[in-house]
Amino acid sequence: MQHATSHFIIKISCPAASGIVAAVTTYLADKGCYISEMAQFDDDISDRFFMRAVFRFNQGLEGGIAEIEQGFADVAARFEMEWTLHSTSQPMRVLLMVSKFDHCLTDLLYRHQKGEIDMQITAIVSNHLDLRPMAEREGIRFIYLPVTKDSKAEQEAALMKIVDETRTELVVLARYMQILSNDLCQQLAGRAINIHHSFLPGFKGAKPYHQAYTRGVKLIGATAHYVTSDLDEGPIIEQEVQRVDHAYLPDDLVAIGRDTETVALSKAVKYHLEHRVFLNQDRTVIFR
Repeated sequence: MQHATSHFIIKISCPAASGIVAAVTTYLADKGCYISEMAQFDDDISDRFFMRAVFRFNQGLEGGIAEIEQGFADVAARFEMEWTLHSTSQPMRVLLMVSKFDHCLTDLLYRHQKGEIDMQITAIVSNHLDLRPMAEREGIRFIYLPVTKDSKAEQEAALMKIVDETRTELVVLARYMQILSNDLCQQLAGRAINIHHSFLPGFKGAKPYHQAYTRGVKLIGATAHYVTSDLDEGPIIEQEVQRVDHAYLPDDLVAIGRDTETVALSKAVKYHLEHRVFLNQDRTVIFR
């Protein structure tokens, strides 16, 4: 018997068609479930339908999530659905990757401590030792994987071994300053989030804020996106911007950039952890 406070999230994407919402809600109602939240979107361009519903079992009614899952397969087959079912009582297992910059890691750890971001941190992996004291202070396993041109493939294999052994579901590149190989990007497709220190598409390469200063930009920002083999071209999850003017020096832009990076990354991670993000070809659908 499921406790009344146990909530479940079902994510659905399928070809657009009539009767999808009715089929899903009727099925859950017949199984003694109460839907507390539901969002849907019909993309006319890709002709895809997206839906996210949060539900629980009505108090006093017996029900098993395994039974729900098994029976829903028939509904899913009828509409050619791609679907997943998740319990809110089981936080996602997350591995954090960092280099030397600490602001994104600090922000994620703080939000995690305060209960704003519900996740189970499996480890912190870094190619430098600078942030090891921070991990140890929080009692989180720290793994040092230094990367050179010759050791890159070996260290990426070690990383995937850690991901598999810890049953990590999401990898967060919290200012991890190494380009991942195409092979690793493919292995982590849809389950790795990166923060880029500019408002993509924008200034790429070294010192983006200095490039922005030279061009006299009036907006700076940060972009959180899924990792793909196309560098910094993955589906965008969240972006933050802040208005600036001629009085801002490069160091000022860097400081503001840190803030936009932490906000964009934390929001993107939270959306993913709460199963609010759907991949829609090269874009995303996000039910906030």
